[in-house]
Amino acid sequence: MRTPNNQRMARRDFLKTAATVAAGITIVRPQAVRGSEANSTIELGIVGSGGRGVWLGDLFNKNSNIKVVALADPFADRLKNGQEKLGVAADRCYKGLNGYKELIASGVDAVAIESPPYFHPEQTMAVVDAGKHVYLAKPVAVDVPGCKTIVAAGEKAKGKVCFLVDFQTRADAVFQEAFQRIVAGDIGAPVCGEAFYHCSRLGNDSLKPTTNDADRLRYWVFDKKLSGDIIVEQNVHSLDVANWFLRGNPVKAFGTGGRKARTNIGDCWDHFICTFWYPDDVLIDFNSTQFLKGYAYQMRHDICARIFGTRGTVDSHYAGRVAITGEKEWDGGVNEGLYGSGAIENIKTFEKDIRAGNNKANNAVESTNSSLTTILGRMAAYEQRIVTWDEMMKSTERFEVELKLDEDKT
Repeated sequence: MRTPNNQRMARRDFLKTAATVAAGITIVRPQAVRGSEANSTIELGIVGSGGRGVWLGDLFNKNSNIKVVALADPFADRLKNGQEKLGVAADRCYKGLNGYKELIASGVDAVAIESPPYFHPEQTMAVVDAGKHVYLAKPVAVDVPGCKTIVAAGEKAKGKVCFLVDFQTRADAVFQEAFQRIVAGDIGAPVCGEAFYHCSRLGNDSLKPTTNDADRLRYWVFDKKLSGDIIVEQNVHSLDVANWFLRGNPVKAFGTGGRKARTNIGDCWDHFICTFWYPDDVLIDFNSTQFLKGYAYQMRHDICARIFGTRGTVDSHYAGRVAITGEKEWDGGVNEGLYGSGAIENIKTFEKDIRAGNNKANNAVESTNSSLTTILGRMAAYEQRIVTWDEMMKSTERFEVELKLDEDKT
């Protein structure tokens, strides 16, 4: 089903045909549900063939026996680029906001969702309902109702299909050892800490304000509702590690921030500053920037979670050293290529899980909790007041987006 010209697509419309799609798909191969034969090729469709979608598809093709056979995207040029770089047949490229439904129905075994985060809940549930394995980009959603949909999809997937959210740090051996050492008591009882995400601006100073829905969708990363804002879309990496190392979620947060340095496109803020209270009154100081100029490269692109304990400190950097100092020193290691190596490890885990048919990799709950942590910080910063986790979880606010696209021009 092609999206007709000038169709108005609202988020609430995404699931209207989900049941029809699930009912009308071709018979799912038994091994795609219960495990895959050791030497068989697992066929993957990718929803979102922009930069990361194509990059990830190349990693699947080169590092597993999972092969990209289908693509879906609203934009013809991105589909063409993905088709050429990933070797996908032209008749397996599905254009339009509803293209993901055609992709699901095309007979793939698994679906990687690399679309803007706003679309993740509906697309993820549609994939699970169709009996396909899910490889999901983070953040999992942009609002609380969307996060609850992801948890429900993860629960529905158990025992049926594999469900993996792609957090690179949790797949890395050095980060995993750091976590085990924290659990073993090497830093003692956590007292306080800090998490931050600092980078130069996305895009460049020459970008112009979006004047139509097609441009708004193409430059979704600058749009609050499509991306969740930078604290949700990007900063989830550092706050996920804070949650992981502290083995819990914050109970409340206070924040502030704004939009001062990058104002030429979109409506996202370019900096956040928050305080998160975790159980046992462990305080985490969080801040992020997305506009920096003038710092040395390693300072400009640093993602960090650092926990100060009664016996020592764990210091972890996404593209740098992970180590413990204090009473029990641990030199750890350096992971300069974690963006790629972590994704490759997740791809291998995903394939192993599919072939074993045991669905052990399902990380829907912890991944959703990390997204909820960023939403808590965003809510506190937007409203500039203390917001509790329980208050946030009662929120029924949905980010609603209506897009009017002319397929002849996309």
